[in-house]
Amino acid sequence: MSLLHSLRPALTRRLTAGSLSLALLGGFTALPAETRTHTTSSRTSDAEAEGFVDGLIGKMTLEEKVGQMSQVALNTPDGATRDERVLKGEVGSFLFVTDPKEINRLQHLAVEKGRLHIPLIFGFDVIHGLRTIYPVPLAMAASWDPEQVETAQRMAAREASSVGINWTFAPMVDIARDARWGRMMEGAGEDPFLGSRMAAAQVRGFQGEKIGSPDHILACVKHFAGYGAAEGGRDYDSANISDEQLWNVYLPPYAAAVKAGAGSVMTAYMDLNGVPATGNRWLLQDVLREKWGFKGFVVSDWESVKNLTTHGFSVDPKDAAVRAADAGVDMEMTSGTFRDDLPAAVRQGLVKESTIDEAVRDILLTKYKLGLFRDPYVSPERSAAELVSQAQREAARTAAERSAVLLRNEGNLLPLRGAKSIAVIGPLADSKPDTMGSWSLAGHPDDTVTVLEGIRKRFGASATVNSTTGVEIERAQPSIFDGQFESPKPTLTTDGQQETEFHHAIDLVKQSDVAVLVLGELQSMSGERASRSSLTLPGRQEELLEAAVATGKPVVLVLMNARPLDITWASAHVPAILEAWYPGTEGGNAVAALLGGDASPGGKLPVSWPRDAGQEPLYYSHNLTQIPNDPDTRYWDGSSAPLYPFGYGLSYTSFTVERLKTSAEQVKSGGKLTVSVELRNTGAVTGDEVVQLYTHQRSGSASRPVRELKGFQRLTLKPGERKTVELSLDTNDLGFWSPQTHRWSIEPGVFDLWVGTDSTAKEHTTFTVVQ
Repeated sequence: MSLLHSLRPALTRRLTAGSLSLALLGGFTALPAETRTHTTSSRTSDAEAEGFVDGLIGKMTLEEKVGQMSQVALNTPDGATRDERVLKGEVGSFLFVTDPKEINRLQHLAVEKGRLHIPLIFGFDVIHGLRTIYPVPLAMAASWDPEQVETAQRMAAREASSVGINWTFAPMVDIARDARWGRMMEGAGEDPFLGSRMAAAQVRGFQGEKIGSPDHILACVKHFAGYGAAEGGRDYDSANISDEQLWNVYLPPYAAAVKAGAGSVMTAYMDLNGVPATGNRWLLQDVLREKWGFKGFVVSDWESVKNLTTHGFSVDPKDAAVRAADAGVDMEMTSGTFRDDLPAAVRQGLVKESTIDEAVRDILLTKYKLGLFRDPYVSPERSAAELVSQAQREAARTAAERSAVLLRNEGNLLPLRGAKSIAVIGPLADSKPDTMGSWSLAGHPDDTVTVLEGIRKRFGASATVNSTTGVEIERAQPSIFDGQFESPKPTLTTDGQQETEFHHAIDLVKQSDVAVLVLGELQSMSGERASRSSLTLPGRQEELLEAAVATGKPVVLVLMNARPLDITWASAHVPAILEAWYPGTEGGNAVAALLGGDASPGGKLPVSWPRDAGQEPLYYSHNLTQIPNDPDTRYWDGSSAPLYPFGYGLSYTSFTVERLKTSAEQVKSGGKLTVSVELRNTGAVTGDEVVQLYTHQRSGSASRPVRELKGFQRLTLKPGERKTVELSLDTNDLGFWSPQTHRWSIEPGVFDLWVGTDSTAKEHTTFTVVQ
């Protein structure tokens, strides 16, 4: 098998990015309204929708039903042309079509020429933007601002819907506690409470008030479930999760997304406790539909139906199709196993046709709610006005500013004041693709502002800005992101040239008042199939950083990455460290504004930051141990405590949190408690702080985590301003699934409560839950 095929179809997604991006600006001719076969009023009842869909299903052949359950990738030939399959009713959805002209043409074939005139649904990976790229989801979670996250995804939905995309494969809500796992960048980090808030916010942002809201698209919650617990942080590997961890840690963000109205769910690739998720009836039926009442449709991940056989779960493709359909998969992504094998399986009695009908019904109801039967086409004027608009850019810049986390600022080096010369050093300082980050499939690098460009724009009138790469980052192996962008070819090819460039960078540092080193990972080092066994700065970046600090000049480290990295040396020697993540299209302007003090960093870590990869998995909400008060005894060769705790982040000002109060000393199970503190800005500039509430159940039917996040609020205070902050603590959030009772309950007892600015909060009190 060729390398191209062995890297799995995710590579195909990226190889098409250049043509897809160009196609976004292509023109097309809208089809006249009078040719549309089906019309529905803009307001219809559920009964009307169900009656319409039931009537349609009654007219469908078995092959046409299975066709609705089949998604085809734009660039995947399979022996028949796309047009032929559409006309025969063998396609219900397309993947990776972003050209409005092509979307309208395919819809015309389906709606005007297809036998039953059923519109198509067009899906795309709008993970953190379409053409305008927002910070990666892990970065947006670092804002600790659900409203900001909702705004970012609403803007992404506006842009995506303007070109005819109806459906995004986001949000990813997998809890990730191992920074080696590359797909950590797509989620909200390690905590189920924060993850649940971010999951619901993204669903609201993508879908609006309801499915079919104007300028919005269908959300698809992924990867159901437990994908983030892959063994060793190795993408696609099995996840073995206890029932207690599954119910209390990994499932809550999915439940929150379903409660928020998510219209579709994607299955995961991996085995969950020995059963592949795509064939896991317990997950897809017992939990998702029966327990949570999910009413949308379930789509497999790429070829995960066919790969039930690869897992050693099914006998052959037909058995895979049968077991996936029976488990609750309604639509298959790309591999054609449903289309090729399900009709025969039904006729042989291996699958009930009623099972097929239920799947098709959910898909058609979703298309109906999206308004596709009313108007399946897209307007060229709308897409032309929306792509990388000024409003999109402003929203992207705000998101990047609010996502950055200030990790260190010794001597108040930041914001930069009075520097007459600035050296901007590093392989990522002027890299447009790496500023965008992974899963930027339809983004245009030319739209993107790099950190160097942003600094020159912000400081160029008052300071000389010199720049060079210093070192290069080489890929150790071909990446699935290769071909996504036309990145500049490395010019440093010999050891001698590399040494010359290294010394040139250090000379620039020596000649400047301050140096800004932009270091981290290539965008291809995070995302799918991008796990790492080490968290060190790739290549010679650490050596470059240490040499820059050795000059004695003030050094600011700007990190661009989507996972915690080993910056233990930097945390003790570099005066200022700003975690910018992959900040997106407006990333350079946002970073420059933060460095210059035009914006104040207020983000907080959504993960516990490790000292070394050997600590992984690492998370704050672990259970008590035999010796709970001495964490440094876990390793003989180093501390087991994180370098920076979950929820940590500095500001250009300072805050105090005091006068903790609760509205009562006791609260009934199912009730709420109001928790208040006084937050005061004790510094000289306006800044943001995130007040965080943590609890611990002292005893019960099972050991409970030492601390669990149960509330937070981000606020902006002026210098000297005081504000009483009230957080509502819902006792339902104190409930848990007990491995003793095998049920979820709120157990009475004494709880510790802390409020502060990270997971080591000091302000403490207790309260009691009673029946």
